[in-house]
Order: sequence, then structure tokens, then C-alpha cells
Amino acid sequence: MKLYLDTANVDEIRQAAQWGVISGVTTNPSLAAKENQDFNTILTSICELVDGPVSAEVISLEYEEMLKEARKLAGVHKNVVVKIPIVPEGMRAVKTLAAEGIKVNVTLVFSVNQALLAARAGAAYISPFLGRLDDIGHNGVELVRDIVDVIDLHDLDAEVIAASIRHTEHVPAVALAGSHIATLPFKVLKQMFKHPLTDLGIEAFLNDWKKADQSI
Repeated sequence: MKLYLDTANVDEIRQAAQWGVISGVTTNPSLAAKENQDFNTILTSICELVDGPVSAEVISLEYEEMLKEARKLAGVHKNVVVKIPIVPEGMRAVKTLAAEGIKVNVTLVFSVNQALLAARAGAAYISPFLGRLDDIGHNGVELVRDIVDVIDLHDLDAEVIAASIRHTEHVPAVALAGSHIATLPFKVLKQMFKHPLTDLGIEAFLNDWKKADQSI
């Protein structure tokens, strides 16, 4: 399972890219708005830092406007993937953009039905939001598993991005569910490194080395 970073913060992306663990980035209008900068400038900077898919979302809900925004975003860099919500006009746009060779990430997916529609329209990526489902008492990980099963069973050409990851336990859960990708907030990515036994082990190794009066 590949790991993407879910942020529009260039400093976070730069640090994660240096660690060598991320394969792409996802953004959305809410994340971009937090940065209080020109989004095209941010998008260009992200694409220069990460050699992988970078999702950027349209804000229109009408077909023609979606196409206009999508083509502009795709023109920023070859790695840009256009995010479009799972609405009828959106799937019309996905069909057109896919025919033009522009990859689309269909977002705000909360059901297998929606995922199936996105895949049939030509989506390259499908993003189920598991954390938001968990918030209302549903099992988001099970949805990811079901969508992956449907994609595999019917040999559909789309990758599943587990989105709305809230904590580190979501990560192995969606990996075991077969998700192709998980997109994570920076704080969750950092937490994945942590384990108390790792900290204790490092402390013990360093203390033993110091006692032996060794040097490298």
C-alpha cells in the first residue's frame, strides 16, 4: 500500500518527502484555504517536491465549469490528478477528462454504489472517506474492503485511496483491507514512527555504548 500525504502545507510535504516514505499528495479546498496563498503557486511547489500523483480539487459543480477548472489544474504539472466529487455532473466530467488523458480522483465517496459509478465513469482513483463514516457510527474500514473487493472482482481500472484517516490504527486496517493507497495527515504520518519499545531500545543501546566507552 502506498502512502500519500493529505495536506497543502509545503513545509510538511518537504519534510515527508525527505523521509522517503510518501508516493503522492492529496489536497482539497479546505486544506488549501488554510495556507492563505495562491493555490497554483502551492500546487507547483508540491509537484516539484513529490515525484508522484498530486490531487487538486475543482470547486465548481457544473459540467462545463468543472472541465475548465480541471484542464487548468492539469496544465500546472504532468503529475496533477484532478479531484471531482461523486455527483452526476462530476461523472460526466470524469468521462470527458479520462478520454482526454487527464486522471481523476473521485472524492467524497461513502458507498460501494458511488465507487462503482466512479470506476465506470473512468476514474483513475476513488477516495472513500472512512473517518467521516466512523463519526456517524458506520465502519469505514469495511467500506474500503468492500470497494476493493468490487474493483478486483470486476477487474475495474481504478485505485482505491483510503481517505479521512484519523489515527494510526486506521493505517494497518486499510492496508489489510487491500487499499491501494492511504492518504494521511502529517501528524498521523509522524505518529507511525513512534513506539515506546523503540524509544526504550534506543536509550538502552546508547547507554550500553557509552558505558563501554566506544566510538565510531
